[in-house]
Amino acid sequence: MATMTDCDLAIVGGGLAGSLTALAFAARHPDVSLLLLESGDTLGGNHIWSFFDSDVDAGDRWLVEPLIARRWPEGYEVRFPGHSRQLAMPYNSIISARLDAHVREVLGDAVLTGAQAAELTPTTVALSDGRIIRAKAVLDARGGGDLSVLRCGWQKFVGQTLRLHAPHGLARPVIMDATVEQLDGYRFVYLLPRDERTLFVEDTYYSDTPDLDGPTLDARIAAYAQAQGWQVEAVVHSENGVLPVVHGGDFDRFWPEADPVARAGVRAAMFQPMTGYSLPDAVRFALRLADEWPMEGRLLAHVTREWAAIHWRQGRYCRLLGRMLFGAARPEQRWRIFERFYRLSPSLIGRFYAGRSTLGDRIRILCGRPPVPIRDAMRALLNPPA
Repeated sequence: MATMTDCDLAIVGGGLAGSLTALAFAARHPDVSLLLLESGDTLGGNHIWSFFDSDVDAGDRWLVEPLIARRWPEGYEVRFPGHSRQLAMPYNSIISARLDAHVREVLGDAVLTGAQAAELTPTTVALSDGRIIRAKAVLDARGGGDLSVLRCGWQKFVGQTLRLHAPHGLARPVIMDATVEQLDGYRFVYLLPRDERTLFVEDTYYSDTPDLDGPTLDARIAAYAQAQGWQVEAVVHSENGVLPVVHGGDFDRFWPEADPVARAGVRAAMFQPMTGYSLPDAVRFALRLADEWPMEGRLLAHVTREWAAIHWRQGRYCRLLGRMLFGAARPEQRWRIFERFYRLSPSLIGRFYAGRSTLGDRIRILCGRPPVPIRDAMRALLNPPA
């Protein structure tokens, strides 16, 4: 006989979006009984999330502040074949281990790991082990969804935290070192200095395919470290990922209006379409949902779908840029688009990453001498999304 557990809100998926929503409810609605269900053994998986100060409103900073493992108030730099620049925009990183520890400390027994969801309804979660969670509302934050109905390029990566024999000499993050050989689309190396001898190195590609060859990228990270003169003592952490860079598709097929279960995060397509970057939207969603509570299951599904549909419409400009990147720029020349972008004003760059570009920003990004052939750009823009 199935074991029944009752709660007010069941959040299915203990990644970034689900965990931030749970933390927001714990702070704003301590009287609400909630469960955070995660299929894995830990919350947050095996990830590093980074963000600029401008991504999160000052009044919302409290939600992510306890999760920050490292902050670089001096900003970051970028490197391209014809242009390097330091930007004085403070930068922060969250690691999954810290997310897991903090959420467990705040939520206690409300966190259930090893809980594989088999079926969701607006008010129930059936787990694969036969347990049934009954809730006033269910929120699906498991990530992914049916990406086949979206038109995507892919940002894919392998990252390693390296312990070095001697100091690496980096004072700030390098979020794009595109001076490396261009392979499999737009390639760059991402660098996060953890301490003077510990460094996170990520080999990243804006690619036409989601295929990820881990051993090859491991070898390229080793070659990059060697080229920098860094002697590696140990690889102390490794992660990989494939993020969708959405430049078209059908939102109504991705999230059918008849689907009665509420969604959050990547499951709701709530991320920056051009970068796959989800933290700013996850913070805004979590706090907005806490502000709008209470809602029963079907109403929660309707409301969150409306929020996601608005987000999809607002992402039209970024999807246009994505079509130019993947449809007009030759893979080995895609770096030119990013190099040109990083010649623009720091405030414009910050608003772009936060998903808050103004009309003036959008015009400025597209005006001037284009970094891709005009004919190819027009063909990409006029080609209707799938």
